[in-house]
Amino acid sequence: MGFFDGKRGLIFGIANEYSIAYRITQQLHEQGAEMAFTHLPDKDPARPKNANKVKKLVDSMKTKFLMPCDVTKDADLDAVFAKAKEEFGTIDFVLHSIAFAPPADLVGPVYACSRDGFKLAMEISAYSMIALCGRSKDLMPSGGSILCLTYLGGEKVIPGYNLMGLCKSALESATEYCASELGPQGIRVNALSAGPVKTVSSQGVGEFDQMLKLYEAFSPMRRNVVPDEVGKSGMFLLSDMASAITGETLHVDCGYHVMGGPPHDAVGKLAPGAGA
Repeated sequence: MGFFDGKRGLIFGIANEYSIAYRITQQLHEQGAEMAFTHLPDKDPARPKNANKVKKLVDSMKTKFLMPCDVTKDADLDAVFAKAKEEFGTIDFVLHSIAFAPPADLVGPVYACSRDGFKLAMEISAYSMIALCGRSKDLMPSGGSILCLTYLGGEKVIPGYNLMGLCKSALESATEYCASELGPQGIRVNALSAGPVKTVSSQGVGEFDQMLKLYEAFSPMRRNVVPDEVGKSGMFLLSDMASAITGETLHVDCGYHVMGGPPHDAVGKLAPGAGA
């Protein structure tokens, strides 16, 4: 018996095998979940690169359907949830793993980001979560669980995270408000704040390799989190084992977020060439 036997859910945001969403999905599958997935729409339907990439990853799972979804389009979101209602009737969980900022606005200082870049980043990275919560409500009449992915840069300044930090801050606030509003219906809404994991998105963050060294030197456990640990934590938050947890941002980062300064044994570890 698995923790998700008989449970059904929607997964938004798997890009490739390095995606945190994929790691969580693997854990859900092992626990018996039946899932449906979305992918970024392909520019050329005759060459479905995005669809094929996700299909290859989830084909061996209990995949009910796979369909394109542009979260900036209400019609796409409506189509996914209509399909979910048709195939599942009701759902038990939703995973939101969606974030984007135009590279030109992400790499520079926050004060220099463009108006249009700011709006697009917030729409995709934060509003999309609100949109999923609103649509999930009708398909979770007996309660359920919604999870999004965030990062410490939404709480504190992380050099190089820049505009995405503002987006994650908005996402975490939306998590708390939606948790309050959906709680009476038995729907839990949480965020998982993982330490740095190498994904396609992380490569857009400035000085990412230096960030990995910081976590190894500063975290109480003196190491970085590994992807499977994040996957298991995400599965936990979506499961009934977390039935009394909502509005929470769970840090899965080997304790890095509790540190206000470097531990004594970190001195010298981050000097040029140290630990390289």
